[in-house]
Amino acid sequence: MTKKNKIYKELRSYLQIVAGTFIMAIGFVLFIAPMKLAPGGVYGVAIILHHLFGFPIGLSGLALDVPLLILGTLILGPRFGVKTVVGIISLSGWISLLEFLYGYDLLIDSPSAYFIMSLFGAVFIGLGLGLIFKTRATSGGTDILASILQKYTHLSIGISLIIVDSIIVLIALAAFKDWEIPLYSWVVIYVTGIVADKVVVGLRTDKTVFIISEKHEEIRNVILHQLGRGGTYIKGEGMYNGKEKEIIYTIVDRKELPTLIHKVHEIDPEAFLSIIDASETLGDGFKSLREKAYQ
Repeated sequence: MTKKNKIYKELRSYLQIVAGTFIMAIGFVLFIAPMKLAPGGVYGVAIILHHLFGFPIGLSGLALDVPLLILGTLILGPRFGVKTVVGIISLSGWISLLEFLYGYDLLIDSPSAYFIMSLFGAVFIGLGLGLIFKTRATSGGTDILASILQKYTHLSIGISLIIVDSIIVLIALAAFKDWEIPLYSWVVIYVTGIVADKVVVGLRTDKTVFIISEKHEEIRNVILHQLGRGGTYIKGEGMYNGKEKEIIYTIVDRKELPTLIHKVHEIDPEAFLSIIDASETLGDGFKSLREKAYQ
């Protein structure tokens, strides 16, 4: 990769972080904060502080993020790069700007409206987070606390993050004394995670297919010549009779799956198929591995 291309890709990464934090800020300011929801993270704490003491959310989040970043660097080492710092500062800046422009006035009392607002907020936050994660940066905040908790308890990072965010949700319950707040907050946490994952791995769902058949050569020809796909033979052995078997491992587009199933049935009605969702497939015939590695 040329120096010019490297500079372009780095610039694109930083612009993507700025765009991601702007989208997150929309979710927080226009949808989440007005309902007093605290879906984990430092901005969950900042929302609690805003509604209790009137502190600005953007500046409160930054004030919480900076010492956490320093603490994380001291305990975990310098794993948090410039991109994370840019993300922390730009998210605080966007939230502060939207606070100034729009404030947090919200006059709704319908449960369905609260649910829709929480979903919209989660989608915006998840979309923004996904864009940030794709640059190999983090959102800072409670990600750092979760990493510290993982180091000393040996829990997985996912479980550690759930524990930290759930504590913040329970603090919101104690602060506002409203049982609806933690329920909606957990909905936001769940949907945010789903949306962020979809942004990172993509919406395309290919199908991983394992086929066991005595007529594997004929099925192989269908995959290669009719579907235009490749595959791999895996050596197997039947558990019941100990007989050697050829297992076909292949990946097809979801549109091609019905054709494959039909053709396999025509060739061998006794064939065995196992079909698994492949959230993302990288390599020849699918999305470029290089493009994914440097996006």
